Amino acid sequence: MGNTFGRLFRITTWGESHGGAVGVIIDGCPSKVPISEKEIQRELDRRRPGQSKITSQRRETDSVQILSGVFEGQTQGTPISMMVWNKDARSQDYSEIQDAYRPSHADYTYDQKYGFRDFRGGGRSSARETIGRVAAGALAKKILKQQCGMEIVAYVSQVHHIKAQIDPQKVKLSQVEQNQVRCPDQKAAEEMFQFIDQIRHDGDSVGGIIECIIRKVPTGLGIPVFDRLEADLAKGMLSIPATKGFEIGSGFSCVDLKGSEHNDPFYNARGKIRTRSNNSGGVQGGISNGEDIFFRVAFKPTATILQPQKTVSSKGKSTILKPRGRHDPCVLPRAVPIVEAMAGLVLVDHYLMQQTQQLD
Repeated sequence: MGNTFGRLFRITTWGESHGGAVGVIIDGCPSKVPISEKEIQRELDRRRPGQSKITSQRRETDSVQILSGVFEGQTQGTPISMMVWNKDARSQDYSEIQDAYRPSHADYTYDQKYGFRDFRGGGRSSARETIGRVAAGALAKKILKQQCGMEIVAYVSQVHHIKAQIDPQKVKLSQVEQNQVRCPDQKAAEEMFQFIDQIRHDGDSVGGIIECIIRKVPTGLGIPVFDRLEADLAKGMLSIPATKGFEIGSGFSCVDLKGSEHNDPFYNARGKIRTRSNNSGGVQGGISNGEDIFFRVAFKPTATILQPQKTVSSKGKSTILKPRGRHDPCVLPRAVPIVEAMAGLVLVDHYLMQQTQQLD
């Protein structure tokens, strides 16, 4: 399985939804980076279940333990291991799907690939695996902030039909964190919350869009031709469970524009070359151009719904399945820190690789 991500700054996540624990091993992190469990925990608290009535009611504290690689509050340049115990798994809730495939889940495909599957909460395919990503991403974001002041802010911009009115250039993390939906448009956030709550009562689910803006990005990040920065960002985002689409800059809307409208003209801003528009989303030719990186990620409705669904058993017999368990009616509020984490992991990897590209 593809459990490792990155080249110089590499992470390997491990663990299953209903196993003893989940975690991550980070290799290639530079030494002398100040980091603490408190900083990692702050990001994990944004991802953990049970935050509100519109998220999964699984009760996990997701308390992180740093097991190696950090001494006296600093990274040592050696492999860093972090772990979170699973304490509130209810495997009995999944007994009914032991021999039945949940629609739009990984049950059938895992069975076909490996010959068997862990039916307890989806095993390795569960979004609980992303704990390791968020923990590693907290460290990645710390390095980027320390080295070049880079800031990564993601937020919910759309839930189902409800679209927020947001200026990405002005969004602050404090605005994102001011409500349980993680939408900086307070009016839209209230409407989103009520809609998700109604969907939860109906035993259904909804999807939406998360946008992300990355500020103070150095020029030169990204390696043509196959390791383009936007290609690695797309891979990182589409590796997150429940994602179905990625677009950067003008994205799919570029098809409505002519070249004269879409091109980003250069100008000299007091000795620094800038672009007057940013349809490129901060990346040109696969390399960062110094402008803000801006992208969007589409998330599907949560596959598990508490309504009867037609399916088949592992032997191909037709059956009706009504899943039990505790699931998010909308994954977006908890996916915001995951998007930030994956963006941080991509950018820190490319930042470290860029340090090897030129000799003074």
